Amino acid sequence: MAKDIEVAEHGETVKDYQDPPPAPLIDAEELGQWSFYRALIAEFIATLLFLYVTVLTVIGYKSQTDPDKGLDACGGVGILGIAWAFGGMIFVLVYCTAGISGGHINPAVTFGLFLARKVSLIRAVLYMVAQCLGAICGCGLVKAFQKSYYNHYGGGANELQKGYNKGTGLGAEIIGTFVLVYTVFSATDPKRNARDSHVPVLAPLPIGFAVFMVHLATIPITGTGINPARSFGAAVIFNQSKAWDDHWLFWVGPFIGAAIAAFYHQFILRAAAIKALGSFRSNA
Repeated sequence: MAKDIEVAEHGETVKDYQDPPPAPLIDAEELGQWSFYRALIAEFIATLLFLYVTVLTVIGYKSQTDPDKGLDACGGVGILGIAWAFGGMIFVLVYCTAGISGGHINPAVTFGLFLARKVSLIRAVLYMVAQCLGAICGCGLVKAFQKSYYNHYGGGANELQKGYNKGTGLGAEIIGTFVLVYTVFSATDPKRNARDSHVPVLAPLPIGFAVFMVHLATIPITGTGINPARSFGAAVIFNQSKAWDDHWLFWVGPFIGAAIAAFYHQFILRAAAIKALGSFRSNA
């Protein structure tokens, strides 16, 4: 367990901070705790609500700017509005569920936190299942209420846009997810909260802004995945070949981006490798 001592300008000790222990790889005891199942329910409902609102926003924008109906291409909420819908919903839902499940709402976030030993393997796998099921149900509700609009306007499914190759799409998903997961680590870092306690940090806010900014950059490329559950749920319910053609991009890219972010935060910024080496040398 790493231990850091913060030192002020004149050399006096200010804080004695101790990292929490890493989560066990396999924690079977979780399966017998109601709090664990409550967290799964929270992840399911949060992802359901996330997909319901955001997919409705995407479909509404397309219906309001449909050139076949002679509508103004600059009408509707626009790409800026879509980005706000995704970022705003993440802000709201992370704020609501952070104290229950951690507010992951994204398998890539869960994967990154698992690699950093913040959650166990059992929790990570079941969170991802709950998130994917929630995404499917959220998109299913959109289709149930607005089937004709849903089918006509693509069901909010992620697709590699015309003019971009697979490498560009993969790079957009990797970098976009890196920004998101890096922000998650930074906003929820307990050491930062202890060291900078005089600066209030509302974790859901920077996370929501990260989602917002990434959408502005990558909507024209991939429609912005950075969340495998979001892409999977929309593809399952829309279920057209185009939604599945490059679907692997929306799993491989986010998982690579999350892994890089976890490594960067834990081993570079938090210097976990150096601390481990120092502990090894002191025990030798």
